[in-house]
Amino acid sequence: MNEFRTEMIPVLKKNIDRKSAIITLGSCFSDAIGSKLKENKFETLVNPFGTVYNPISIHRLLANAIQAKYPTKETYLRSQDIYFNYDFHSRFFSSSEDDLVHQIKSVVDTSHQFLRKTRVIVITYGTSFVYQRNDNHHIVANCHKVPGKEFTKRLISSEEIVSSFKNLFDIIQEHISLDRIILTVSPVRHVKDTLERNNLSKAVLRVACEQIEGQFPSVEYFPSYEIMMDDLRDYRFYKRDLIHPTDQAEDYIWERFAHTYFSESTLKLLREWDGIQKAMAHRPHQVNGVSHQAFLLETIKRLEEVKPHFDVESEITKLKSLLGITT
Repeated sequence: MNEFRTEMIPVLKKNIDRKSAIITLGSCFSDAIGSKLKENKFETLVNPFGTVYNPISIHRLLANAIQAKYPTKETYLRSQDIYFNYDFHSRFFSSSEDDLVHQIKSVVDTSHQFLRKTRVIVITYGTSFVYQRNDNHHIVANCHKVPGKEFTKRLISSEEIVSSFKNLFDIIQEHISLDRIILTVSPVRHVKDTLERNNLSKAVLRVACEQIEGQFPSVEYFPSYEIMMDDLRDYRFYKRDLIHPTDQAEDYIWERFAHTYFSESTLKLLREWDGIQKAMAHRPHQVNGVSHQAFLLETIKRLEEVKPHFDVESEITKLKSLLGITT
């Protein structure tokens, strides 16, 4: 039979187990991967600084969190009586500058503590276009709707990305112990830059990832961008905005990620956990029926069996409450 698509089969690594604490950073695709990790009970910190697209800002945020360094005063701004920070996503805001400083210090501290036990960092680069402040040449993570005349937009080079990563890697080696760093390029399309310039931007990111992987030990590239572009390769795998992957596409890329990095024993556990999740999502016609009560007891039994591997106390308590069982 003729093949009608090119299936991407990443090189198997099998080097992440359930004991690996993982942090995901970068574009909104890091949210997707991070959410999948959390759903599957991995100890995961998902995009703690909010969505960040360009490599320079991602590296800076991670380096500062590793060193427990807070953003400097000149990174704060006031816009329409609301305070923001140029290095952080717009979800960090307040009508009080002191309150915003407290928010940001708290997330830096939380990230710093998590990074001390982190074994794996997943970084997703979104774009190589950056916005640079005209007053001090600082590359920002978010413009916060400040007028465009305050910035210069430019395409950074792969050499700049590699140099920035080297600074980050030196800090990582000095302060924390990692098993690996996984780099990936977001499949989300930045069509506001035009398709031509989006492709140019992604190409720079891909070249930078190749150079970084070749120069730094323990750094690996995962081809989420290529899976979307060349394996799935169809608009039915995009949401209605034709920019973001659908849930089905994200699930497919997650499966490729899991099979690339997780051991067979971990995959077996995840299949069992998936079955339990589907059982818990079941909505019966008769809640108090005998068959449903037996179904709940069987699901509790399955939860007890995976208890040595997953924290499922809340799930067990919820099902027992449906049965009227108190502990």
